[in-house]
Amino acid sequence: MATVSKAISRNIQGTFGKVFSAEKGSYTYWRMRTLYATIIGYAAFYLVRQNFSMCIPGIMEEFSYSKIDLGWIATVFSIVYGVGKFVNGYLSDRSDARYFMAMGLFLSAIASFFMGLGSGLFFFTVLWGLNGCFQSMGWPPCARLITHWFSPTELGSKWALWASSHQIGAVAIFGIGGFLIEHYGWRSAFIVPAFFSVAISLFLINRLRDTPKEVGLPPVEEYKGDVTHVSSLYEERITIKEVITTVLTNKLVWFMALANMCVYIPRMGIFIWAPTFLKEFKGVTLIIAGMQLVGFEIACLFGGIAAGWVSDKLFLGRRGPVGSLFLIGLAVSLFIVWKIPPGYPFLDTLFLMIAGFLLNGPQVLNGIATADFASKRAVGVATGMTGAFAYAGSAIAGVGIAFISESFGWGGGFMLFILAALLGAFFFALTWNNRAKILDEQEAIETPY
Repeated sequence: MATVSKAISRNIQGTFGKVFSAEKGSYTYWRMRTLYATIIGYAAFYLVRQNFSMCIPGIMEEFSYSKIDLGWIATVFSIVYGVGKFVNGYLSDRSDARYFMAMGLFLSAIASFFMGLGSGLFFFTVLWGLNGCFQSMGWPPCARLITHWFSPTELGSKWALWASSHQIGAVAIFGIGGFLIEHYGWRSAFIVPAFFSVAISLFLINRLRDTPKEVGLPPVEEYKGDVTHVSSLYEERITIKEVITTVLTNKLVWFMALANMCVYIPRMGIFIWAPTFLKEFKGVTLIIAGMQLVGFEIACLFGGIAAGWVSDKLFLGRRGPVGSLFLIGLAVSLFIVWKIPPGYPFLDTLFLMIAGFLLNGPQVLNGIATADFASKRAVGVATGMTGAFAYAGSAIAGVGIAFISESFGWGGGFMLFILAALLGAFFFALTWNNRAKILDEQEAIETPY
């Protein structure tokens, strides 16, 4: 009997071991596939978004527009994008993320294509405003996908890896865009990226799946062993009541919204105006400015990954301390960039890269912290809300920086950037001891006394 019992035990263990091994292999496959597809997909959004900033000098020269004229285009984009992020955040939580994201990229590519064919300030403003709506369909489904395929204990590092898509897309358009504009004119920087983005939208439909449940897998928290029996929490789509209780009345989400607004003033100010600033104030060519911004974006990539890893490993899921320290350092580095006199392109590049490293860390952590503080079911609408505030900051960076630079010089713009960085550090500090609620609840279950 003892021999029979041992044989049965070995068979049972072997069967369950094979099931677990198969599930692990499948989970590993789908997580990797989701991660690289979202990185490529969101990078493509930048190809048909950030091309506008590269085209500003050419458009100004051809149509004799002022910085304020083109600043209004950037501001309209930011307002529409911000509102769209909140609305599309809710819609994405109730939709299939792969189709939602792919449709947004496809429509954004169409808008970019027609920007390259058009003329007239009103035409540019309306069309780029529409592009803001389509662009806002990119971030919320990505947030949904990452939080459904990666658990809270690894979210910092994995979200940071996904967020490298910002820099990959920006590096691509800053590098390729400068070349296209110099050789084929500014219109080519709208038209050529549009074709790439259409192809990538089809790639997203093929690669992505909305949740682990769609391919027969359990929730990621159960798979990773962080939390047990959470399947019932994510079976239904989010309700309006849950939006109110989980997001709109959550003070931590509000702190992150205000911090994001502060972060995006220097973030988008540099995105929109750095080529013009470097050309006018520092006296470099557009190609050199593009290469300096490639360095900035590469540093951004490492800053985001470093901030996510540090918040996971050293601060055990707390994002507030890392975000605060990074933003204080950003204020110092921006002051140095401002005070470096023209004629020192190496120093400009070095401190722009330091600023990029320190700027992107809080930008990445803001999305992670928002996902931590809200329910996973509400991650789209929560990050949509903080994104709406971000693009309130971006709206300030558009026409606001244009007005300040024309009235008070570029120094006035840098003073605004520095003040915004310090204020953002304050709002991050208000969440210093907070982390994902689900982890604290599980810890309380495991250690009740």
